[in-house]
Amino acid sequence: MAADCKLLIIWHSRTGGSEALARAAAEGAGDAGVLMAADAAAPADLLAATGYLFVGPENLAALSGAMKEMFDRCYYPCLGRIEGRPYATIICAGSDGESAQRQLDRIATGWRLRRVAEPVIVNTSAQTADAILAPKTIPPVRLAEARALGAALAEGLDAGIF
Repeated sequence: MAADCKLLIIWHSRTGGSEALARAAAEGAGDAGVLMAADAAAPADLLAATGYLFVGPENLAALSGAMKEMFDRCYYPCLGRIEGRPYATIICAGSDGESAQRQLDRIATGWRLRRVAEPVIVNTSAQTADAILAPKTIPPVRLAEARALGAALAEGLDAGIF
């Protein structure tokens, strides 16, 4: 990762919804954003970033295992070293996404991160086994919302607002 990374966008996706949202946010962030899959993120990447956007799916009323694994690997090496840094979240869910959002916020609270944007939860309404496992198509309006969030976070970091 570039040493001058302002916004680290860490994502995990199994069916494409969270990935599409993360890519839209990275597009909005432009050169200030670094898009990184959760399984590639290391403590050094989090330490090098100025702020974070965590994008992941809710699976079985919790963060996806790959997203949780990233937090498990990075939590203690970053503890006490990223306090006060800004973060935001996008959760892609089949129904409500609130449980995954709460879980992510509890982790961020432990790191003493500072939420700088309201949580974004994208409901795909996938409720059957086939719909849950199917590739997701995110509506353009929700992709635009992710793009705008990425841009706002990048601009806020650049301006020193966060």
